[in-house]
Amino acid sequence: MFDILDKYKVQDHFFLKPEQDLQKECNAPADKEGVFVVYALKRGRIELIYIGHSGKIQKDGTFSPREKGLSGLKNEIINGQRFGKKPAHIAWKKQMIRENIEVLDIYWYVTIDTGYADSPEVLQRNILGQHQDIFGVSPKWNKSV
Repeated sequence: MFDILDKYKVQDHFFLKPEQDLQKECNAPADKEGVFVVYALKRGRIELIYIGHSGKIQKDGTFSPREKGLSGLKNEIINGQRFGKKPAHIAWKKQMIRENIEVLDIYWYVTIDTGYADSPEVLQRNILGQHQDIFGVSPKWNKSV
């Protein structure tokens, strides 16, 4: 859906069912920064529900984690604050059960690596803007953040 993400060579995805442990299933790198896109499968339909990022590039070109002590895609996906400031590994499980979501498909992309130094924060805003332009709304879990 987002061609802008195709250029990133270090990328992958993983599935998460409500009964699974996000900490065990997450295959994102702990030492790299980037963006992630979360799709939900529910009653045979797929919906993009969340677009997130880890870290940001400062005006002086240096990198800083999104939250103190919380850096890396893996850490942001697992421990980033979601619904009511709960870590994702707790909040997503509860939300999946609440919404009867069968599985999440979480795609991640390293945007700061050899050959690339694209700000994850700026890239997330661009992708959210594209989603807004296409569908007229933000992904539903982004609205709840």
